[in-house]
Amino acid sequence: MKIAVLYGGVSGEREVSLSSGKGIMEALRKNGHDVTGIDFNPKNLEAVLHLDVDLVFIGLHGKYGEDGCVQGLLDMLDIPYVGSGVLASALAMSKSKAKQSFEAAGIPTAKSEMFSLLKDTDITAAIQSIQANWQTPFVIKPNREGSTLGLTIVRDLNDIEAAVKYAAKSDSEILVEDFIAGLELTVPVLGEMGQERALPVIEIVPKNGFYDYESKYAPGGSEHIVPARIDADLAAAIQAFAVKAHQALGCRTYSRVDFLLTEAGNPYILEVNTLPGMTPTSLFPDAAKAEGITYEEMIETFVQLSLSQTSKIG
Repeated sequence: MKIAVLYGGVSGEREVSLSSGKGIMEALRKNGHDVTGIDFNPKNLEAVLHLDVDLVFIGLHGKYGEDGCVQGLLDMLDIPYVGSGVLASALAMSKSKAKQSFEAAGIPTAKSEMFSLLKDTDITAAIQSIQANWQTPFVIKPNREGSTLGLTIVRDLNDIEAAVKYAAKSDSEILVEDFIAGLELTVPVLGEMGQERALPVIEIVPKNGFYDYESKYAPGGSEHIVPARIDADLAAAIQAFAVKAHQALGCRTYSRVDFLLTEAGNPYILEVNTLPGMTPTSLFPDAAKAEGITYEEMIETFVQLSLSQTSKIG
C-alpha cells in the first residue's frame, strides 16, 4: 500500500516524534509498503492536502498531532488514518476532560482542579486559590501537554508561583492534582472497537527517581519490566481499567494507559496516550515484544486494524 507517515511536528515533543516516525517508516518499508515521510508543520499543509495514499500513519505527539487537529484535517480530505478520531484524540489530550470520562466509568483518579489562564490576573488568582486550598505535595502541570513537559511536583507552597508560570508556558489551562507516590505502570491496549485487549502491564523504574522527559526518552533513562512485578489479580484489574479507559474516550486501534500504584495496592489512572511513542526506548513495543510480537508485526497490526475499522465505518 501507499502509506504516508506524519512525524516531527511543532510541539514540545518534536524530537520524540522524529524518532517515532523513523521507526514507523522503517517498519512499514520492511513490510513492503510504499512509504512517504512528511515532517508535519501546520503552517505548510500543501504536502498533506495533495496526498495520494491509501493510508496515513500518524507518528506525531502533542499539540497539532495528538489533539484531534490532524485527524480533523484527514477526515475532511477523506483519507483513512491509523489511530483515534477527532473526539477521542481531543478528549485524551485534555487531562481535565479525560478525567471526567474516567470518573464516569468508575476508574479511580486523583483529586484535581483545572485553571484557565487567559490573562495575567488569572495567573494571580490561580496562585492565590492554590495557596489557600491545596496542601503539599501536589502536582502542577499543563492540561494539554505530554511527556511531563511543564510539570512540577510542589513540595513547598513558596514554589507555587514558579510552577504555575512554568506550566502556563505550555498551555493556557493548567491542572493541579494530588501527588500520588507509587509505582509507575502503563498498559498498552489494541484491537477493534469493542473488542480491545490489554497487553502485559509494564513497570517503569526511572533511574533518577522520577519518570520525567529524560527518563522517558534517553537511552538507559528508565528500566521497563514486563510483566510488572505485581499480583496477577491486581494486574488483571489494572488491565481491565486500561481497556475501560480506552473505550470511555472512544479510542480506536491502539493506545497506552498510564497508572500509578500506591503501596496500599490502589491504582490511579493518569492519562491515555492515543499516539504513544514508537521510539527504540518506547513502552508499547516492549509490551508487544513480551508477547512475541516484533516491532514490524506490531506496526502492521495497527495498519490492518485501521483499514478494517475504516471499511466498517464506510
